[in-house]
Amino acid sequence: MKAAATSVGLLALAGTIVPPAVFMVQSIAGEPGATPALSLDVVKTVMLVATVAWFAAAPFWMKVE
Repeated sequence: MKAAATSVGLLALAGTIVPPAVFMVQSIAGEPGATPALSLDVVKTVMLVATVAWFAAAPFWMKVE
């Protein structure tokens, strides 16, 4: 159980860090007025799901025995 919670927790942390970084890089590197490949709505949705997953997994992962 702890190994699964650790995996979910680490993926959730990545899900809160990677999408905004990718969106920022696309926004900076793209042409003015161009639509980025990763839309802001997708970034917000991924971050929301990752946040919920983190709060669900963290208590099992960081529980002191």
